[in-house]
Amino acid sequence: MRFLLLLVTAAALSGCLARTAVGVVTLPVRAVGAVGDAMTTSQAEADRNRGRRLRKEEARQRREARRDAREARRARADTEIPPGDR
Repeated sequence: MRFLLLLVTAAALSGCLARTAVGVVTLPVRAVGAVGDAMTTSQAEADRNRGRRLRKEEARQRREARRDAREARRARADTEIPPGDR
């Protein structure tokens, strides 16, 4: 009975130890991969960032266009002769 228990325990521990050993061995590889991912930009990220910049630029241009139109209306209103003063 003890032998069977010892055999089962040894088999369970060997799997656990093997899994730990694999984890220790692959840890540096995973760390290098994570650093590489953090330092580089994928094409999808580049596309997303470019789209964000374009949308912000378009929004800025729309604000400027609205401001210019508002100033032009005010300038016209200031130069027009009121109807009672003709």
